[in-house]
Amino acid sequence: MYAIFNNGGKQYLVKPGQIIQIEKLNKNIGEQVQFTQILMISNNNILKIGKPYLTNSVIKAHIINQGKHKKINIIKFKRRKHYKKQQGHRQSFTLVKIQEITNIT
Repeated sequence: MYAIFNNGGKQYLVKPGQIIQIEKLNKNIGEQVQFTQILMISNNNILKIGKPYLTNSVIKAHIINQGKHKKINIIKFKRRKHYKKQQGHRQSFTLVKIQEITNIT
């Protein structure tokens, strides 16, 4: 069984027991999370596709950790013009373990 859901403008393909990194959620470590914007669920040979989302379907997950990715250095430089600009960015993420995928129909 696997499912595709939408979160933070991205789509994720998940299976029960899988650990994934998603965009930061404003929840605490150890809390349960439910994703309802499910695009597709496949159970054995049965495939259900939403228009655009499936109704009565839920993906339950457990928050494991919150963190930040490695720093990305952004450098803008123009030679012979005395122009140099540096900037850094660290994207936040949430580590989530998928508990179960339920399809109530």
